[in-house]
This record gives sequence, structure tokens and C-alpha cells, in this order.
Amino acid sequence: MTPTKPPPNPKSGLRPFRTAVFRGLGVVLPPLITIAILLWLGGTIQNNVFEPISAGVQNIVVRLIQDVRQQTDFPPAEHGNTYPMYDGVAYRRLEDGTCIPKTIYDKVDNRRGEDPMPRTAPYIYQAYLRLKYLRPAVMIPLFLCGFILILYVMGRLIAAGVGRFTMGLVERGIARVPFVRSVYAAVKQVSAFLLNERTMDVSQVVAVEYPRKGVWTLGLVTGVGMPAIESIVGDECISVMICTSPMPMAGFTINVRKSEAIDLNITLDQAIQFIVSCGVVVPGSKDLPLADAAGEAPRQITNDPSPESNGDP
Repeated sequence: MTPTKPPPNPKSGLRPFRTAVFRGLGVVLPPLITIAILLWLGGTIQNNVFEPISAGVQNIVVRLIQDVRQQTDFPPAEHGNTYPMYDGVAYRRLEDGTCIPKTIYDKVDNRRGEDPMPRTAPYIYQAYLRLKYLRPAVMIPLFLCGFILILYVMGRLIAAGVGRFTMGLVERGIARVPFVRSVYAAVKQVSAFLLNERTMDVSQVVAVEYPRKGVWTLGLVTGVGMPAIESIVGDECISVMICTSPMPMAGFTINVRKSEAIDLNITLDQAIQFIVSCGVVVPGSKDLPLADAAGEAPRQITNDPSPESNGDP
């Protein structure tokens, strides 16, 4: 009796197709996520910074250049005309009875495209400014140049004595406002940590047993432990930021004993790659576990970590 062949598995025929799709997704997904983050950042800056500044500039310029006439400003013979004349200049009468120069009205009307025509003089002048002077292709480069120039001037002033004195007065004023002073102090510390020109030693990438024994979590040493916690546990502690995948900056901070944190001897970039990839990109190897990929046994953090003793990974 000849053995019968097992029926073909219908899912096996889809495996090459599914594998190819996943490989293509692995190629396309990183640039798509990068573009999405950049678009989100650009949209946030545009909505919260660029557009309010642009609107403020528009209101100021409109008040300076607008030429709005009332019916009583024209001779009696021009009353009721759609295009009254004043000192040889043709005006366009609007629905509310005010008049603006016909050239301004025609430029907005001819270049507005499918947008509805504004009905009042201030909105017509704002549309005129946006179409002629405040185009994004012109305003965005000017805004970036002006913003960088302001940052440069502020940096130079703060480096000088006058700037430090002024910042001291501002910070003392903020320190008197409840809740605001707490938020300002936290943001200032984080900004100073991120923007200071200093490198992070490899000893600052550690593994801690969290959230329970036997489960090792990657973390970044951000500072010393809280004195209140150290007095309770009776040991030296460190503050460790537990980064979450795939967004490392969306983590949380814990305090652990310094003796219980394992120095992984890897760089910050390698740790970020491991976290963002959800463990797919292992430092030093694509196949080995993290401890074996480092090339040596894990080491505990010493009381005096230094780049000379750690070495490069």
C-alpha cells in the first residue's frame, strides 16, 4: 500500500509573497517614519510659531498701509458709484460701504484662485499681503534666518554680563510664580542636559532588573540618586531613564542601587538603535544576545567610572 501524500498546505503558497512584503516593508518603513516625524515637527512649528508670528506681522502691516475710505470722503457726485474716484485714484466700493483702491481689489480678485473673495477691507489687505509679500517661499527662509539671528544675539548677550544679569532677573520673577517655576526648572534642566556640549560615557548605558527580577531593561544613567531614597535604602543610588520602544524619549525615570546596575559597555547610539528597532538591531551582532554581543562579560558600574577604564565597545 503506497503512502498517501499529505494535502498541500494553502498557507505555504503565500509564504514567499508574505516574506517579500515584509522585506519591502522593512525597507520602506524607516524612511516613512522619519518623514512622518519631520512632517509632524514641521507642522507643530508652523501651527504654533510661524502662523501666529505671520498673523501678527500681517495685522501690523495692514494697519500701516491700508487705504480705506468712507463714503463721506468722496465728492457728492461719486456717492453710490461702484468705482468712485478720489484725487485721480479709482476705488472699489465694498458691501459695507467702505472703499479701497481698485488695484488692491483687482490683484486679490485675480490671484485668489478658488478661494472666496474677502468681504471687508482688512481681510482683503491681509490676502493682498499674503499673495504679494508674505508667500511661504519667501517667509519661511526669512523666518528661519531671523530666528537663528535672534538665537545668536541672545546667546552672545547671555554670555556677557548684561545678559546674565537680565536672565537672573527673569528667572527670579519666574521663581515667584507657583507651578510655573516647577515646570520651568524641569525644562531648564532637561534643556541644559541635551544642549550642553558634552559626551555621554559608555558607562551611562546600563541594564537593570526591571520591572521584576530576571527581566533586564536597558536604561540611561541621567544623574545621581535622590538623597531621600539613598537614606532609606542605605546605599548609593543612580537615576536611570528607562526608554520605551520605539520612542526612546517617551520613557520614565527610576532610582536603583548603583551596585545593581550593569554597565553594558555600549555607546548611546547603539542603545538607541536597539530600543528604536524593538531589539532587532543588537549592538555588535545581529544574532547574539546583548550580553554576548558586547564581546565581554557584563560589568557592574564602579564607584569611579571613567572613559579610560571602560574603553570603546
